[in-house]
Amino acid sequence: MLARNAESLYWIGRYVERADDTARILDVAVHQLLEDTTVNPDARCRLVLQVLGMELPPKRELLDAWSLTERVAYAKTLPGSIVDSVGQARENARGAREVTSSEMWECLNTTYNGLGDAERASRKLGPYEFLSYVKNRAAMFAGLADATLSHDDGYRYLLLGRSVERVDMTVRMLLSRAGDRSGSPAWVTVLRSAGAHDTYLRTYRGALDATRVVEFMLLDRLFPRSVFHAINLAEQQLLHLDNRPSRVGARAEAERLLGRARSGLEFMRPGVLLEDLQPRLVDLQETCREVSEAVTAQYFHVSPYVAWAGVSASDSVNRFIEESEL
Repeated sequence: MLARNAESLYWIGRYVERADDTARILDVAVHQLLEDTTVNPDARCRLVLQVLGMELPPKRELLDAWSLTERVAYAKTLPGSIVDSVGQARENARGAREVTSSEMWECLNTTYNGLGDAERASRKLGPYEFLSYVKNRAAMFAGLADATLSHDDGYRYLLLGRSVERVDMTVRMLLSRAGDRSGSPAWVTVLRSAGAHDTYLRTYRGALDATRVVEFMLLDRLFPRSVFHAINLAEQQLLHLDNRPSRVGARAEAERLLGRARSGLEFMRPGVLLEDLQPRLVDLQETCREVSEAVTAQYFHVSPYVAWAGVSASDSVNRFIEESEL
């Protein structure tokens, strides 16, 4: 496969997943802002922007549910917004028509062209209309990719991109709550953002505490949005893409990084998840960045294609910690 096609498929997977997860996070945040009168709107909105790695407006500019939605959902020129992510996925698909199915292209193209109508409906009826549209279309794209694309190297690049992005977004969700007390109801927002609330309740029979939420979102082997599941899936794709098995273990940098992250989670001692949770999450997020750079260097032979709105993972987390201490 041509390197440019492989790169396009990788970033299609990342951008579609980014749009989907951003819509999930924003949906939960907007509902909380509109329903809970005890929440400080400006502080909550700034926390959401920090979680997403987006630039914060000046302190004098107060944010609310509507201005947050404008920035995160509708902004066409703001890197990391939902419209920008869908547009970037579409542009990558346009340049890789020969390795994607017509159904996948039509789904992305129709989704992008329908964003305007969804935005207009959302301004009349509420943000849910737009966010639901994005989530449903992302699910449709994932289903079409699975059903209409040969499960060859191209499909593996798509899955690899989706999995790396999913790890990064799930870690960001957990970082938004790291430091909260164990019994805080705010942990429910992490589950809802990841679409994991119902599955979590069935798994743990309704018991809610931070340790179990973190355990489920980090270590669960069956839930597809858990960090461990996504890392394991990404590692499997790299094993298939690397046709040169080694007798002494992983030689490719990306494979080595993912294997180290997976083993660190897999063999973690029980009961220590909340100990040093923030550094552990920051390390996972940094691993995602390093894996993306290693994949780019090994398979695409170019400089990394995109960054999170120009804000590094460590900068975003450091700002979050500083705000929490104030």
